[in-house]
Amino acid sequence: MRPGARAGTGGAVLAAAVLTAACATGCSGGGAAADDARAATDPVQTLRQAPDVLLEAGSAQTRTSMEMAAGGTRVTIRGEGGYDFRGQRGQLTLVLPQDPAGAAEHVPITELLAPGALFMKNRGAGVPADKWVRVDTATLVDGNLVTGGATDPFAAAEVLRGTRTATYVERTEVAGVPVRHYRGTADLALAAKSATAADEAALNAAAKGFATSAVPFDVYLDDHGRIRKLRQSFAFVNGQLGRTVAVFSTTLLYAFGTPVTVALPRPQDIYTGRIAEQ
Repeated sequence: MRPGARAGTGGAVLAAAVLTAACATGCSGGGAAADDARAATDPVQTLRQAPDVLLEAGSAQTRTSMEMAAGGTRVTIRGEGGYDFRGQRGQLTLVLPQDPAGAAEHVPITELLAPGALFMKNRGAGVPADKWVRVDTATLVDGNLVTGGATDPFAAAEVLRGTRTATYVERTEVAGVPVRHYRGTADLALAAKSATAADEAALNAAAKGFATSAVPFDVYLDDHGRIRKLRQSFAFVNGQLGRTVAVFSTTLLYAFGTPVTVALPRPQDIYTGRIAEQ
């Protein structure tokens, strides 16, 4: 059983901040062309297996962005760090946008991602500088696909286990790496049924908490089947705006195999008081 969250209203604050052709003739060798043909034949199965390919890869460096357009303003939170897929642990540094009034930028937030938990430092008003905020991701209505300001890279990949429809678009490049581009829609409830134990509860929560469990996506796989770029759209109902809002989450993965070590906070370093709204 996962420990309960003691984060007060902290998780919701950052969520509010978010409010916001097959291979060409000249391809070398016949292997890539044959792989492209297979990719076009059964893209759904290819994408459902993508998370397992990341487990085999072990780890990677990552860049993330989360954006929302509301009231004519686009707000983007950017992150960068590393992720251990086998341990399902990661560390990200998030940079928040400037205040609309042009105030100085926020201090970057450090996030630690772990099975069933999100830890945040420099999280908000009232939290001592040397303390962490802990949130139980299974208690979040979005399963931490949106709340943290960055989608957990492996949780993002696990959403693909729920792929219902997909098409192979073209062969292209991401950061100079040859990739195959797919476009489709995944279902969060279906993804939860095939997810690892660490993500099952969170994805089930998201399936129930979002405005729809359908997740449109674009994903780019390299020739090893590893996700290089994944862009997903999550829909939730914003009470203040009174309408469904889409949040666009983008995850970039590179430098596979780079060692990633994540040391989780000690119990005495976790803040258990109330977090002020910002």
